[in-house]
Amino acid sequence: MDFSGDNTKGFVLALLSSGFIGASFIIKKKGLRRAAATSGVRAGVGGYSYLLEPLWWLGMITMIVGEVANFVAYAFAPAVLVTPLGALSIIVSAVLAHFFLNEKLHKLGILGCVMCIVGSVIIVIHAPQEHPITSVQEIWSMATQPAFLLYMASVTVLVFILVIHFAPQCGHTNVLVFTGICSLMGSLSVMSVKALGTSLKLTFEGKNQLIYPETWFFMLVVATCVITQMIYLNKALDTFNTAVVSPIYYVMFTTLTILASVIMFKDWDGQSGGTIVSEICGFIVVLSGTILLHSTKDFERSSSFRGNFAPVSPSLSTRLCSGNGELLKYEEEEVTPPEEVCLRRQEVY
Repeated sequence: MDFSGDNTKGFVLALLSSGFIGASFIIKKKGLRRAAATSGVRAGVGGYSYLLEPLWWLGMITMIVGEVANFVAYAFAPAVLVTPLGALSIIVSAVLAHFFLNEKLHKLGILGCVMCIVGSVIIVIHAPQEHPITSVQEIWSMATQPAFLLYMASVTVLVFILVIHFAPQCGHTNVLVFTGICSLMGSLSVMSVKALGTSLKLTFEGKNQLIYPETWFFMLVVATCVITQMIYLNKALDTFNTAVVSPIYYVMFTTLTILASVIMFKDWDGQSGGTIVSEICGFIVVLSGTILLHSTKDFERSSSFRGNFAPVSPSLSTRLCSGNGELLKYEEEEVTPPEEVCLRRQEVY
């Protein structure tokens, strides 16, 4: 399809955003390791010493730059176009993790990266045009329609269940708990980001939207969701392998965001059945690529969580992360990097 000017701007901004965000995963992970080595308390078990680590803040600034670009992208293009382009951040983080974190990327993982790119291209080609919005009150009417209110209520209940019941029991043995909380909150934050971004865009065009309380409400929702995402994403990164967290987070976040956008903004209204099917097929290709990338990685707990145990084989680590959480001693001849010596002396919780 031919891109409109707004869709092109959103597309370019989404690509830049994914590059910055993908790199931020690696920088923040290095910062989390340093903070844990210094304080002896990991973010995955409630430590906040990473807030004093400059490298973590560098990663945070990099992520903020990416998120700002993403924020602006949502003001120009529909979420169905912008969100799937986050697949690039998976590729960036997986490649950088291979070189800087020693988290191995296998040949099939490279195939998974290629599939993510191909699927994203298919989605971009068939992406819908952005529907013109004239005021924040118009967005508010979309957000308060019964279907989206039901979605918001469902997300809120699921997040409370995950935080109160599942996180304390199996958050450190099942990667889906922390990433699930991030993804659910993320889908609401994207809808609020799009609403807020559109409001600011209209304001800069001379139609002041800051006088409406709805604009400030969307801003409050964005702040709440982003803070929650940051806390639980840090827990996920500190507890599990980066190349495992990134694709799973992407799959869940993208699926929920597209669902929320289709419900709230009705992105597929006016599109032919064939175009919608093509978008879904492209999305399935992206999901398949992320799953392939995930399945071919060394599915092991991060060194900051392993404590005094050496790395385990992929098959064993898969059982440990999905089973009852009992860790078995497993020896190998690899030399421990100096920055991880202190981490291996910690007890496994």
